[in-house]
Amino acid sequence: MKILKIYTDSNAFSNTPSVITIGTFDGVHIGHQKIIKRLLQVGKQKQLASTVLTFFPHPRMVLQPSSDIKLLNTIEERQSLLSQMHLETLVIKRFSKDFSELSARAYVKNILVDELKAKHIIIGYDHHFGKNRSANINNLKAFGLEFGFEVEEISAQDIKDVAVSSTKIRNALTDGDIQTANSYLGAPYFLSGTVVKGKGLGKQIQFPTANIHIKEDYKLIPRNGVYTVSSIIDKKLVYGMMNIGTNPTVDGTKQSIEVHFFDLDKNLYDTTLKINILQRLRDEQKFDSLALLQQQLKQDKVNSLEFIETYE
Repeated sequence: MKILKIYTDSNAFSNTPSVITIGTFDGVHIGHQKIIKRLLQVGKQKQLASTVLTFFPHPRMVLQPSSDIKLLNTIEERQSLLSQMHLETLVIKRFSKDFSELSARAYVKNILVDELKAKHIIIGYDHHFGKNRSANINNLKAFGLEFGFEVEEISAQDIKDVAVSSTKIRNALTDGDIQTANSYLGAPYFLSGTVVKGKGLGKQIQFPTANIHIKEDYKLIPRNGVYTVSSIIDKKLVYGMMNIGTNPTVDGTKQSIEVHFFDLDKNLYDTTLKINILQRLRDEQKFDSLALLQQQLKQDKVNSLEFIETYE
């Protein structure tokens, strides 16, 4: 397996001629995976470095800060997902207002050609670039003739066949539709965070929880509710259930993410965990007593274990 080379400054990129695809790749969903598989294929055929050019922060974070866009992946998660696809090179270009002012020609010549040594570019039919997104794939093909690179267009039909987008996945997660989100991602949606101390309520009712703190405020948290989840802890697959919400039974107001792992007796404080979300069990509810909450959690566990049997 190749080790992914990551450049946070395209000026530091090597002199290796490359085949490039460009985008934010939020989620690295099945549509993105199809593009990257083609990228790897061309790289192997033409002996070019398979390279993804991505941007961070997300352009909408910079150009439309009031939009408060939430992303499927933190930049570290995106790196990890792309690495798993055996990509050779990832270039993370810092997106800024100054960068957005680059003309299409300057962007192509200075970055794609001079810095990244592009010989082949794979791009969607609807790709736009340059100041005010004024240039399209036809402009890119013209630049290709001028600067000596080939442009391969991903057709509308190819994209339509996949019928998936990061926006659709974000909407599904916001609606609590984990099944649709996971089918588009080709894997479970996941949260990455550190275990911090909570109020100890779970322990009181025999359902101790790991409270997950996610430091990146731009990470999309699915709709409040109870979910079946899994994680790898000490190299072992562990299942559990997670509550996202405010703990209304005890009049909580602040959103928290709490995971109860089945058959696990371990101090997890300060551990960084990746929580895979497998299914949504129910909405968060307010119960009249802790005893009734405990009763419901027992049923949630039964439902989770039944699901896990079929899932495995």
